[in-house]
Amino acid sequence: MLLLIAGLHVAALGGLARLLAPDFTTQAVDRAASLVSVTITAPPEPEPEPAPSPELDIGAAGDEGQRAIPREVSAPPAPLPRPQTAPRAASTGTADTSGAADQGAGTGAGGSGDGTGSGGAGDGQGGSAARPLEMISGRIDNARDYPTPAGGRQVRRGHDVVIELTVGADGRVSACRVTDPSPDPEADAITCRLATERFVFRPRLNAQGVPVVGIYRWRQRWF
Repeated sequence: MLLLIAGLHVAALGGLARLLAPDFTTQAVDRAASLVSVTITAPPEPEPEPAPSPELDIGAAGDEGQRAIPREVSAPPAPLPRPQTAPRAASTGTADTSGAADQGAGTGAGGSGDGTGSGGAGDGQGGSAARPLEMISGRIDNARDYPTPAGGRQVRRGHDVVIELTVGADGRVSACRVTDPSPDPEADAITCRLATERFVFRPRLNAQGVPVVGIYRWRQRWF
């Protein structure tokens, strides 16, 4: 109550002073304000905190690995020694097996025989020649030897004929026959005649070096 009564008195005095002397109140307020100086000091800037030193990122240890267990491996059993074959018949020799001798006195597949046969050392004529036939002279290369056929030379042009010659022991042709004819039968016959007249051979020899009859094939082409 006392504070309330005192406040009312102060307010009443202030109102009277403002009513009776209005300039006094304003001057008093300005003087009081001029005497008051406010200094605002900015707070000091905080010092920067030192950057935290980097720490190594050390990971956690992993789980313990499983222990490898090798599989069981065993070496293959060693092969048993091959038993030596005992001879089927009792004998006094030292060999493990019995067999045929390299040569025998009986017949059979001996190395050489007395028969004729076709072997290299037989007494017969045999089937192989010591030297084949060889032509030593004779030519058929002149177009004048062949007359122009009825249809013109184009009838036999690009074709050929194969003849088979029988050559005697004297090296001369004794016979001729056409095995593969051409489209011109007349030209085939002329080829046989010319080969018989012109060709001379070194005769064929058998295994004993004796001249024998041989067969020789000739192909004639027309261009």
